[in-house]
Amino acid sequence: MLQFNPQQIKEIRTRVSVAQVQKLIEENHTVLENDVLVSPDARATWNLYYYCDEHGVRLEWDRHNSKEHCCPIDGKVFTGEPYDGAWWRWLNTLNSRACYQLGLLWQLTQERHYFEKVRTILLQYAHYYPDYEVHGGIPYNGPGKANAQTLCEANCHLDFARGYDFISDDLDAADKTKIERQLLREGAEFLMEHRSEQLHNHEMKINATIGVIGLLLDDPAYLDFALHSKYGLHYQLDNGCLGEGMWFEGSIHYHYYALQAVLAYEKIACGTVHSVASNNNLIKMLKFPLNLILGHGNFPRMNDCIAGQEKLNHTHIFEFANKQFPCLKFQQVLQSIYSKQERDNLDALLYGVDSLDSVERLQCQTVHAPYSGYTLGSDNIHNNAFLLKHAPYGGEHDHYDRLGLILVRNGKEILPDLGTTGYGAHLHYHYYKNSATHNTLVVNQSNQSPNAPKLLNFSQEKDHLLVDSIADWREAQPSVDSHVIEQWDSASYKDIVFRRVVLWFGNLAIEINRVHNPNRQQLDLTYHVRGEHILSLDWVPVDNPLSGALTIMRSCHRKDSTQYQVMRYQISGESDFSQTIATDSPCELLIGEAPDNPATKNMAYLLVRSRERNFSSLVMHDLSQDLCHQLSNVRWEGEESVYFDVRSEDEVRQVKYSLSAGTVTVTLLTHAQVESHAN
Repeated sequence: MLQFNPQQIKEIRTRVSVAQVQKLIEENHTVLENDVLVSPDARATWNLYYYCDEHGVRLEWDRHNSKEHCCPIDGKVFTGEPYDGAWWRWLNTLNSRACYQLGLLWQLTQERHYFEKVRTILLQYAHYYPDYEVHGGIPYNGPGKANAQTLCEANCHLDFARGYDFISDDLDAADKTKIERQLLREGAEFLMEHRSEQLHNHEMKINATIGVIGLLLDDPAYLDFALHSKYGLHYQLDNGCLGEGMWFEGSIHYHYYALQAVLAYEKIACGTVHSVASNNNLIKMLKFPLNLILGHGNFPRMNDCIAGQEKLNHTHIFEFANKQFPCLKFQQVLQSIYSKQERDNLDALLYGVDSLDSVERLQCQTVHAPYSGYTLGSDNIHNNAFLLKHAPYGGEHDHYDRLGLILVRNGKEILPDLGTTGYGAHLHYHYYKNSATHNTLVVNQSNQSPNAPKLLNFSQEKDHLLVDSIADWREAQPSVDSHVIEQWDSASYKDIVFRRVVLWFGNLAIEINRVHNPNRQQLDLTYHVRGEHILSLDWVPVDNPLSGALTIMRSCHRKDSTQYQVMRYQISGESDFSQTIATDSPCELLIGEAPDNPATKNMAYLLVRSRERNFSSLVMHDLSQDLCHQLSNVRWEGEESVYFDVRSEDEVRQVKYSLSAGTVTVTLLTHAQVESHAN
């Protein structure tokens, strides 16, 4: 066995608790309590088809019913494809995971029935696997054999391989030969044939699996391919890690998914000549997203992140990282995780230090990462934050939301990033992934074409922070060394220049937006608020006039020819929230309701619409609990400067932002001083 030497496994046996053993048994209840079931042919498709189209939630999987699949929200039953094939994909997950976890139970307890269950699963797959037909058709992905994409194949084979390692010393020669030749080698050869020539989290997992099989079979060709070939692990780390340490795809979920793959390999390779720990980008990638923790204690749900994947619960990453690469940051993240749960997981048992030092938990903090492309401003007194995304386009798992904005008030995302749902569900491509469902600029209700925004200015003073960035579609469209499907409208965004300035005062976020629109396209500065509109009587109800993702918006109302508007929202369990919008020319306002994530409830949308050749807006988001701020005296001086006052009960902030010089001046005055100057 390579994963642990005899002394290590002996120590693990002395530390394992009854509860940990019981948890492993419960997690594998379906496999333990039923006869082994393995598909005799290549009928398994994709687990992300196993979602309700209407609600965007995962269907309920029943081991004894492969033909009927139930929505947990309303009980609707789905039949036929793609649900039946996805059912079998789920079964492959249970079987492969059981190989690893029941193999571990065999090592922990030496109870023979765990060994026999793993042996039976591996031998059945070894029997069928060589004859499985290659099949696929999943967007962006290579094919599979037991499954319908190369990534799923790698996931299963990683657990097959690790499970085999746990029982191999006790197998007879015939069983070992059959499993190694007909399953592990067949799997490794298939993965090598179908690994794509691209930067991608999939390729990280495929490489890691080939590498693990190479370690177990002591095959230098597999190891060289996995580690040192173009698009191998080192190439992925060297070229996929941007700037301060963000994975190029821009999804924190896929950032750590890629690292999970590397660490699954490294947990076996550490201390050997095949370790990847010498790659400096490994540590950078482990650390960087921790800087983007928001006030609610989790990551932002940026890009392709299914609801729940934003949770900070990565014990499988940080128990091992803290032991192998000890640092305060990893201790803090573990402290944060274990403030919400007991430290009784397998990763702590197998890979963690004996005890953790008492340190402060991770907190939301102001971070400016110009190369990765994120600026986060925080106010820990009120638990408020903003995040501006000025990152370059990241390929398949990115969303079309350059200069997208997230706002957190009192620890809750009030202007959220919705993330997405299962990729096989209708709402993924037709709703969540679109520009129109983000807090950004939308042209002709179409998706932004790829862009690499430029940072114009960043400054941080005692009482405020400012970030100024621009997305310029006059420049050449950036490319990414990763497969993509064109789902944007380059013609609509041709010659558009979108500049967004965020001025942050902690309990107040102010945007200055300027759009150069020479072709007089339809511009929609879009905002969605996790709340309900509070409407005055002067809003006119209208039928939904929108195309694209927001055709599902309901309860639409409109206001025409306005330049100043205060929006109020009722927030569940919280005080009301307000936005004040001031524009340099008359605009149309359109509001309505469309799905949150999950799509079991709606949220409030606001679109600020114009067709002007040059359009400017100033939007004040009042994050205070008493809505004490008033925006007044907004004055635009062409493309040079904007002036405005922000009044509160105690003082008046007089603000000037020089758009040409990129400098801000904030003057604090009492109300009496303002009146005196006016007279």
